[in-house]
Amino acid sequence: MREDMLRYDLHCHSTRSDGLLEPAAVVRRAAERGVTVLALTDHDDTAGLAEARCAADEAGIALVPGAELSVSWEEHTIHVVALGIDANDAALQAGLESVRAGRDARARRIAAALERVGIHGALEGARSYVTSERLITRTHFARFLVETGRVREMKDVFKRYLARGLPGYVPHAWASLEQAIGWIRGAGGQAVLAHPGRYPLGTGGMRQLVAEFRDRGGAAIEVLSASHGAAQVAQFAALARLHGLKASAGSDYHGPGESWLDLGDLPQLPGGSVPVWQGW
Repeated sequence: MREDMLRYDLHCHSTRSDGLLEPAAVVRRAAERGVTVLALTDHDDTAGLAEARCAADEAGIALVPGAELSVSWEEHTIHVVALGIDANDAALQAGLESVRAGRDARARRIAAALERVGIHGALEGARSYVTSERLITRTHFARFLVETGRVREMKDVFKRYLARGLPGYVPHAWASLEQAIGWIRGAGGQAVLAHPGRYPLGTGGMRQLVAEFRDRGGAAIEVLSASHGAAQVAQFAALARLHGLKASAGSDYHGPGESWLDLGDLPQLPGGSVPVWQGW
């Protein structure tokens, strides 16, 4: 198939982190919706890749082994997508394990914070959505808050409860940017700054983050994302060009009905962008 006919989706999640579908089901849905190159990028875990690989072989699409790493930068939590990694790399796996180890403690602190504003049983409620014993995320709390009627939609949870300065937010120290990019590069992968439009950094802060990300060995910015409107797509495409970074595309798909963007719905990258998959 010609390069210009390939359809890439390089950011999605399965039940091995906080997605709603099993890895094989994510792959099958992607194939049915016309994706030809898919990256499974579960949060801080690669446990779903073997299953996804088998499903991809059966469906006739290419699977890029990946993960989404949680990072602390300047008192902000950001995410870095790893693409094309060797999932058996010992240093990478040790790093991912160290990040996962902090999630349970953070979950207890989130539940306690929600308890203080009158939301009871949040930890048990969030855990009822957990599909991997190795991982509990804010998305699981978000589903509980939607189910109990505190908010109407998933996107509203982070605006009202779980973002910095809101009642359910708790600070947490994840991996450093240097550590995360080092693990990814050490495992033969490319590091992508995920959905930058979600970070409340302002113009100066974003430029500082992108410059440091590049200088640490980052490869690309996620230009196309469910978190980005048209203006942000243009903004981050320009920022990638300015800093000599490639552009990536990922729906950040978690499951049916949880986002306006489904697998296979991504448009073309803006003109002038150098795709992260160039040279694959």
